[in-house]
Amino acid sequence: MGCLEMPHHAVPDFTGKTKSEFNEAETMRPRAPSEVPLDARNGGRVKAQNVEATGLYRPNDNILTPAMRSPNYVQMSTAAAITLGVMKGYMHRTDCTRCLNLLLTYPEGCRANCAYCGLARHREAERDYADRNFIRVDWPAVPYDQVIDIVASGGDGGRFHRMCISMITHPNSDRDTRTVLSKWTARIKHVPVSILSNPTTMTRQDVQDLKDLGAEIFTVALDAANPEIFDRTRGRGVQSPHSWDKYWEILHAAAEIFGPERFGAHLIVGMGETDHDVISQVQAIRDLGGHSHMFAFFPERGSLMDHLPPVPRPQWRRVQIARYLIDYCGHHIRHMRFDAEGQIRDFGFPKGELDQVIAAGVAFRTSGCPGKESAEISACDRPYGDSPPRDIASYPFQPNGHDLRKIRSQLWRGMPDAKRVGREP
Repeated sequence: MGCLEMPHHAVPDFTGKTKSEFNEAETMRPRAPSEVPLDARNGGRVKAQNVEATGLYRPNDNILTPAMRSPNYVQMSTAAAITLGVMKGYMHRTDCTRCLNLLLTYPEGCRANCAYCGLARHREAERDYADRNFIRVDWPAVPYDQVIDIVASGGDGGRFHRMCISMITHPNSDRDTRTVLSKWTARIKHVPVSILSNPTTMTRQDVQDLKDLGAEIFTVALDAANPEIFDRTRGRGVQSPHSWDKYWEILHAAAEIFGPERFGAHLIVGMGETDHDVISQVQAIRDLGGHSHMFAFFPERGSLMDHLPPVPRPQWRRVQIARYLIDYCGHHIRHMRFDAEGQIRDFGFPKGELDQVIAAGVAFRTSGCPGKESAEISACDRPYGDSPPRDIASYPFQPNGHDLRKIRSQLWRGMPDAKRVGREP
């Protein structure tokens, strides 16, 4: 078995197929969602079969999907399942993930239809919810009490630095998130909790309640870097209920309720935005006191964008550096220079210091909620969630000398007019 790539499905491989500096907006238009048969809507097949869930469920199209519901069941990333010890497997160049990513689960699944997501509603036509891939891997389902028992007894070997509850768009998601959070904080004191929220179903009071119940960090998956791309990929353009304004409303509430350094937003790079679009959002989030958590767009198998190219590495490396300078070096977008197409041409940062940032390699690691090592190093390292191991976008470990030579080559290939600081001779 390849690391975190399931053997029973082909994985799209776009490595090396794009030579552009960025993905243009017109290129990145998703397909229109197709009609879902009546018997498959709202988890119809699963509910009609009504197979009782018993223990671990590994996604498998060849058996009847059990009728699993949160808060009794939760799904988790393949990396988390390996680290927890409920599945066997290995990860390329790392032996664990530091974040226990949990996903609420229901036969009806997520009722949103985001174009880049493997969990989207339109997939009811082909695959039951618990069998869908998400950020490139399967998400096995486990009884939640079993998860808590393993961590409470030290069965994870102390490797988890954080737990994250990922909400979905479902009528019970807000209520069940409270239950999952409360059960965790009642027994687990050494692993803090982050919330990956669903703003569409939430109010300011919901944000406050999660804070009061013990959540340490609150995040919003904004994902799109401008309103047009948001609407095209998450809103009316794909018959989905999300709105840019509602997401920012809840993000502002999180900033006020959780406070500085305790909230953030996800951004996906490569869906048709410019560097300036992304860095403008990074700066806006930082001005509020939060941090941005970035993902490189990779075509998720089965999504409405699975035929489109991943983010070109030159753009990805530019934006990684710019985000790190703003979030952790006190830098500001006003000091950066952009060309007519909105791409970064000068970071506006002292040459020697920029070279040190590049050489340190932290800017190129997965960004997310912090762990125990440092505020700059994410516990949510998501091994190979946005790229195949053969062409790593977000490093789930410290890049070595070979990695940094490759990173520098990618970075400066997209900035031919820049002073090429930190390059290898």
